[in-house]
Amino acid sequence: MKQIHYFLCAIFLLIGSLESTRAQSAIPTPKSHFGFNIGDDYHLTNYTQTEAYFKRLAELSDRVLLKNLGHTEEGRNQYMLVVSSPENIKNVEQYRAISQELALAKMPEETARKLSKEGKAVVWIDGGLHSTETVATHQLIETVYQMVSRTDDEATKILENVVILFVHANPDGHELMGNWYMREKEPTKRVMSKLPVLYQKYIGHDNNRDFFMFNMAESRNLAQPLFVDWIPQIVYNHHQSAPAGTVVVGPPYRDPFNYVYDPILVTSLDAIGAAMHTRLNVEDKPGYGQRGSSRFSTWWNGGLRTSVYFHNMIGILTEIIGGPNPSTTPLIYSRILPNGDSPNPVHPQTWNFKKSIDYSVSLNMAVLHYAANNKEDLLYNIYKMGHNSIKRGSEASLAIHPGQIRYMKEVSKIDTTGKIPSKWYDVLKEDKSRHDPIAYVIPSNQPDFGTAIKFINRLILSGIEVERADKAFALEGKNYPAGSYVVRLAQAFRPHILDMFEPQNHPDDFEYAGGPPIPPYDAAGWTLAYTMGVKFDRIQSPVSQETFVSLDRGKPVKFDSEYAVGGKYLQLSTAVNDNFKLLNAVLKAGGQAYTDPKGYFYIENSKANQSLLNAMRESVGYKVVSANSLPKDKTPAKALRIALWDTYGGSMKSGWMRWLLEDFNYDFDVIYNPDIDRENLREKYDVILFPGGGVNASLKKKSTSNKALANIPEEYKGRVGEFSSDHSLPAIQKFVNEGGKLLLIGSSSHLAKHLGIPQKNALSKEVNGKEKPLSRQEFYIPGSVMTVKVSTEDKATSGLEERVDVYFGNSPVFKFDKEAEKYNVKTLLTFDSPHSMKSGWAWGQHYLNNTVAAYRADLGKGKVFVFGPEVAFRSQTHSTFRLIFNQLY
Repeated sequence: MKQIHYFLCAIFLLIGSLESTRAQSAIPTPKSHFGFNIGDDYHLTNYTQTEAYFKRLAELSDRVLLKNLGHTEEGRNQYMLVVSSPENIKNVEQYRAISQELALAKMPEETARKLSKEGKAVVWIDGGLHSTETVATHQLIETVYQMVSRTDDEATKILENVVILFVHANPDGHELMGNWYMREKEPTKRVMSKLPVLYQKYIGHDNNRDFFMFNMAESRNLAQPLFVDWIPQIVYNHHQSAPAGTVVVGPPYRDPFNYVYDPILVTSLDAIGAAMHTRLNVEDKPGYGQRGSSRFSTWWNGGLRTSVYFHNMIGILTEIIGGPNPSTTPLIYSRILPNGDSPNPVHPQTWNFKKSIDYSVSLNMAVLHYAANNKEDLLYNIYKMGHNSIKRGSEASLAIHPGQIRYMKEVSKIDTTGKIPSKWYDVLKEDKSRHDPIAYVIPSNQPDFGTAIKFINRLILSGIEVERADKAFALEGKNYPAGSYVVRLAQAFRPHILDMFEPQNHPDDFEYAGGPPIPPYDAAGWTLAYTMGVKFDRIQSPVSQETFVSLDRGKPVKFDSEYAVGGKYLQLSTAVNDNFKLLNAVLKAGGQAYTDPKGYFYIENSKANQSLLNAMRESVGYKVVSANSLPKDKTPAKALRIALWDTYGGSMKSGWMRWLLEDFNYDFDVIYNPDIDRENLREKYDVILFPGGGVNASLKKKSTSNKALANIPEEYKGRVGEFSSDHSLPAIQKFVNEGGKLLLIGSSSHLAKHLGIPQKNALSKEVNGKEKPLSRQEFYIPGSVMTVKVSTEDKATSGLEERVDVYFGNSPVFKFDKEAEKYNVKTLLTFDSPHSMKSGWAWGQHYLNNTVAAYRADLGKGKVFVFGPEVAFRSQTHSTFRLIFNQLY
């Protein structure tokens, strides 16, 4: 009987194996689906084709689960493919839960060890975030195919030990790019250039700058599996292109890393980088660069790859050369000699699309192979990092960063690289104000609580645990009302909490002593609580569990907006951002509104407006109070006719502004330079808004050549053209002289000078009788948060307090002489301290003292408003939005 039993079992196993092999052999190849191999020169897919392929794989393979993460900004479905062995797929919910539980690190170590043995490593591999980076998009398709179809030992081991999350990061851009490139029937005529619009509906390349703010639908879609549901141990984010003379750059990255990280994270990046680099060398694929080979570091928060560091995930970025059009790798003397950053340089050669795809698949396999061999360590280590965070957050611990070093130098009056007495470290330890807090309290009685709730929701979307007080309470001698929020630091994602509340202290980083600064990757400081204007308190004593209700993880809270039922009118303070959204809804519904000299608005307390208030109560963070009568010096308020500048191909800064205006319920037109040239602007518009990048420092005459229009589709030809000195400038001059308003932000402030307003560069010095800009060795402030003084008596700044935090990235700064009186120049924002930096890195910041950050001027019958800092930067800087909104009525 036993022999018969064993025989039957063997038969069943053989049948199962044959069925599995047959199923895998039925998997369609990319060529059978798309009509070409992934990596064939002059051929790209689009998203419609790719979506169909992913669906087909999910239908045919028991290794695949297809998850719809949500809709994109253009309404497409955004997918994640969960790929693993058939047995793992059957139990995928168990492995997801283990990954999540270990990342949150709330269990004892014994349980964590057990779960680490039981669980599977979870690895995220994405593609397509930046759609012109076509290797990144297409490696995703090829790697999915290989992991669904391969039956070799390596693939089998990976599938048994790893759950892979393959994520398409930008469906809309993929569709746009694929269709644009493939529109030419003759393959060798296909080009990627002259894309007419941004490859994400609003923000293009900046879609990788939205991963703590989550303004875009795609970012929110990805946040759920990243920070709430799965919390993978490894996140691999593919990009292009590598520096000339290399093929690909990747981990480990150059210093500085962010000081809030656990050291396990930093050494884990080294380990995975070594695995990736070594695999390429073994496969005779030269050209990998690391550390100083590229500009990428691990300091900044906000990108898909970098935001995960603050959640204890190992984030990997690679940037690779190549594309559908063949190219040649160049000869770069400084790159061809081997060194520790690039021990196996690439030599000049012809480069085809397939080489880049092969490299990318090899790198993916290196990461997956590493995860399969080290799955238990990966699972335990993410627990350990989370556990360490909880331990550090349970007490007011001391963190060391450049600000602390400067403090010890100041109090000791010893500035040396040698030994100093340890008592000065004891002085630092004893100063409790320099310790990290145990919790933050966000009071519900702050002026713009609606914006504070938006900030809280950003924390929640990133997996942070938040509590709300169901009754009044007191902490450290201060009373707080019910409805206030508490964020404890004794949780796994403590690094992200610190990063959102505390200032970043970027170290001084120069090429050599006395030399030029090394630019940080993206920004040096970004503290979101500051740029959103959120009021909070740091708590360094224990906070009891009573009084507070824990909110659901990953589920944003709704507003509970306030309005008074009494009184004939309702007053809308400009100190509350969402009051502008409410005001616009009232005006669109045909309601009347009034304003007073302070800039406050008034609407009737009518049934129609009450109905509107009720409808918006949970979705808009407004706050209105009753008024029995209107001010005597009231004037009617109406929505002005707004034009927003943009350009052919799309401006990201204009795109961010477009999203912001839509979000706050404004009606507006987008205009292009040819529109400016041919329109009678004043007949159509009251306000023209130029975001940064709209106008250059020097202008040229309008080109009469039609060369720029070659191969441009008819529907986009009306967008092509530069802002010219002989057509555009006179048109804008006429618009303002006839009573129009001009809003100029960032580098578009050049337009004010072109119009004759005598603004001067305040960051300059006189050399041999001539004004010369300060060098970067003298003054350098990459993206940072600075504090400015507000001229609160001016209606243009209505709603702002005496000081406001602004985002400053080597922004324009102004000074004026007596000639400015002719234009009635009034300062709105000024730097009034030699130490105005609040978060980031500010070399030579004393040069800002007594300079102008923003002003307004009269020109003819119109007005010009000039803002040096990016007052709507990436739609993050809620604290300065009203500087724009105030001018739109």
